[in-house]
Amino acid sequence: MTTLYTALLYLIQPLIWLRLWLRGRKAPAYRKRWAERYGYCSGKVLPHGIVLHSVSVGETLAAVPLVRALRHRYPTLPITVTTMTPTGKDVHHVYLPYDLPGSINRFLDTVDPRLVIIMETELWPNIIRILHQRKIPLVIANARLSERSAKGYKKLGGFMRDLLQRITLIAAQNAEDGDRFLSLGLKRSHLTVTGSLKFDISVTPELAAKAVTLRRQWASRRPVWIATSTHEGEEAIVLDAHRRLLQQFPDLLLILVPRHPERFKDACDLTQKRGFSFILRSSGEIPSSSTQVVIGDTMGELMMLYGIADLAFVGGSLVERGGHNPLEPAAHAIPVLMGPHIWNFKDICAKLQQAEGLITVTDVVSLQKEVANLLQDDDYRRYYGRHAVEVLHQNQGALQRLLQLLEPHLPPRAH
Repeated sequence: MTTLYTALLYLIQPLIWLRLWLRGRKAPAYRKRWAERYGYCSGKVLPHGIVLHSVSVGETLAAVPLVRALRHRYPTLPITVTTMTPTGKDVHHVYLPYDLPGSINRFLDTVDPRLVIIMETELWPNIIRILHQRKIPLVIANARLSERSAKGYKKLGGFMRDLLQRITLIAAQNAEDGDRFLSLGLKRSHLTVTGSLKFDISVTPELAAKAVTLRRQWASRRPVWIATSTHEGEEAIVLDAHRRLLQQFPDLLLILVPRHPERFKDACDLTQKRGFSFILRSSGEIPSSSTQVVIGDTMGELMMLYGIADLAFVGGSLVERGGHNPLEPAAHAIPVLMGPHIWNFKDICAKLQQAEGLITVTDVVSLQKEVANLLQDDDYRRYYGRHAVEVLHQNQGALQRLLQLLEPHLPPRAH
């Protein structure tokens, strides 16, 4: 089956080039550094360290505390962060090559890592096979496996079992995910449930200070709400709710942050078309009293922007994208609102809902109503914010558990 998979992967390469080229129309970064996607990264990485792979921007953010902790524990060990998309580029990195034997071997010849960590669940057959052949340990960290994915993998039978048995360790987010891996043929001795790394985030004093300063400059006496990680279809709902809210709270400021950089322009066009007075965060301007919307069109500032707001709506949840991370606003002790499509964060959202730290909305009317309720009542707003941050603190510890599991595969620490 591996031979068939590899042959198909070679055959579809022209389609992949076409897709990268087309995506490059909106995000030029997709048209750059193609050689890295085929394992040519000489001079861009330091060998004999750790390779950490995260496919998306969300996983890269979850990996930041892990990278910091590894750097602190192993200061002389090089860390190469690989991603699939340009948006995951917060740390100096190279692209992970396509899962073609020649590309993977070329990459590993250059990087020659002691350990490879893959965030969440990226199961690439050739990477797994070649790492196993080279006796390079592979850890899947913060691993999750949805019921839907598990059903799909089950159809692959013995192929999947053989693949999983070549993985050194899977550190699962919860027991449910762990059981799904076991049902596919993973040996119990290769599984540990560590909890989710996404809980191991914190608001640094520097970040908090920046947010306080910006809040004073932007809206010292105005209420502020933020809508983040929005997808196509969600900005319209958010802006319609904002239009209604302005009738009740005339000085209300909305910070709107689309999920992908290639959609910043669409959000600007829509905001302009709806007749709002708006500015772009990238302009460096300070909102005037007549500014109704700030469009967050910068990268790497989301955690700080949450610190400016009184409450947050997290997108990808009113449309069928599975939702994005509710713990980032929770870290600022502000109430979190999300739509019903939250399967990417099912476990985390369930914990927040049980603790009354998350409010579910379904459309313009319910979004406007819930935001209004929170803005009207300071005690109600603080109640939801406090409960959200408590859930975050109660579930921390996955990072320390994971670091202990990685220790046998890394050189002794200097004390």
